[in-house]
Amino acid sequence: MFAHNGIIILLTLLLSLIAAIMPMPISLDIFRPDWVLVVTMYWAIALPNRVNVITAWVMGLLLDILLGSILGVHAAALAITIYIASGNYQKIRNFSLWQQSLVVGVLAALFHLIVFWLQRLLTDVVFLPSYLYPVITSMVLWPWAFLILRKTRQHFKIK
Repeated sequence: MFAHNGIIILLTLLLSLIAAIMPMPISLDIFRPDWVLVVTMYWAIALPNRVNVITAWVMGLLLDILLGSILGVHAAALAITIYIASGNYQKIRNFSLWQQSLVVGVLAALFHLIVFWLQRLLTDVVFLPSYLYPVITSMVLWPWAFLILRKTRQHFKIK
């Protein structure tokens, strides 16, 4: 049963990677939510003993490969963000959904600022306000992602 539960978690993480690279119209692409961050954060809060910083690092490396960005940038940002989320998982669990959305927004903003800072350090990236638009869509996405992933976790009895 443990292997079956692990496969479900891996499938949701894989689906988040697919959603992260799925083609979108250019006008909507700047609003693309941080699917990998949202799904990884859910599992890190729900099951911190199963999904942790190492999982986040691997997911970030896969995201770097799929996006063609500098290797390790998204990995470091995702690992730092998930470290903070998993360190406070008991507090975050007790928040209401809208409060959790605010926490996700703050952590998504931190994620984007770390990615920007690392890219700025390594290349000549210029900061634009539109760089933080995914923070808003990730906040809006959180309640639905939370409810769907919780229902999945309960249905498959993932512990």
